Amino acid sequence: MINKYLPFLLLSIVFQLGAQEMSFEEYNPKSTLVVEGEEVPRAKYPFIDVHSHQRDMSIAKLKQLVSEMDALNEGVMVNLSGGSGNSLRKKVENIEATYPNRFVVFANVDFDGVGKPDWGARAAKQLEEDVKNGAKGLKIFKSLGLRYKDINGNRLAIDDPRLDPVWSKCGELGIPVLIHAADPKSFWDPMNSDNERWLELKTRPRRKRSDTDPAPWQQIIDEQHRMFKKHPNTKFINAHMGWYANNLQKLGELLNEIPNMYVGIAAVIAELGRQPKTAKAFFIEYQDRILFGKDSWRPNEFPTYFRILESDDEYFPYYKKYHAFWAMYGLDLPDDVLRKVYYKNALKVIPGLDKNLFPKE
Repeated sequence: MINKYLPFLLLSIVFQLGAQEMSFEEYNPKSTLVVEGEEVPRAKYPFIDVHSHQRDMSIAKLKQLVSEMDALNEGVMVNLSGGSGNSLRKKVENIEATYPNRFVVFANVDFDGVGKPDWGARAAKQLEEDVKNGAKGLKIFKSLGLRYKDINGNRLAIDDPRLDPVWSKCGELGIPVLIHAADPKSFWDPMNSDNERWLELKTRPRRKRSDTDPAPWQQIIDEQHRMFKKHPNTKFINAHMGWYANNLQKLGELLNEIPNMYVGIAAVIAELGRQPKTAKAFFIEYQDRILFGKDSWRPNEFPTYFRILESDDEYFPYYKKYHAFWAMYGLDLPDDVLRKVYYKNALKVIPGLDKNLFPKE
């Protein structure tokens, strides 16, 4: 009798041992918690997404995007990947031919050649031309501070004085600068069991940094803030809440120090969703300085943003485990704060947006 069932017992033991050896990447349990709450598929108010990227802005693509935007209650999409010169002009022409009030583009600067005597003047002149052609702002990618180098092969610091003509020109033209500097500090921290971004770094190892690759995190962040302070007449939108969404006390101190700095919530909503009391208090205190943004265009992910901002739901899942393996909680923001975050602040900061798309008070 024992011999007859021995193979089945061995298989059962092997199966149980295999299950116990499940990796962290595979372990993703469904919560058994039963609480009130439901998804929020559509924003309560029409919103302006100040942080989107669309390489394709053909007429056919714009028609598709508007349909998807309408379903979410998105009023205006700000495409930060506008480029410059002819590329930007073509995007604007397509917008004007189809949905002139639903899309705007931000220009981008070519940092190649910094160090040549005329670089600053040429860059400022090109930016002015791009604004004449329809750009409503300037987007700076994280390559500034991480990858860009001057003509001598040195890392190009964000507060390099040779870049001042660009920031000054933005102030002169009355356009904002949306800037992404560095990345989450955890990318610079040791990749061990204490690192909250361990899974992201394991699955995307190229994101790992060090104090010599290319510089310490704090150094890059400080460069950015010095540049903001040096150009008080220019409005800066600090993308991803300046990577201080996990330290709102510090972010509040910076907002107090730098009155021309605003923050966008793109890609850091998971940080806010795990600290509902602290985040709600922060949004109320700095309600005039926070702008809605998402970053990657995945319409199915927007409802998590709406739910965190609008509801008082408890312990609901985030959509991307490698960003956040913890559960979310709603901030239940007051309506007057929601309206500012969703559209009022962007209307104030970005010139030329169609105010008729949004509620009148």
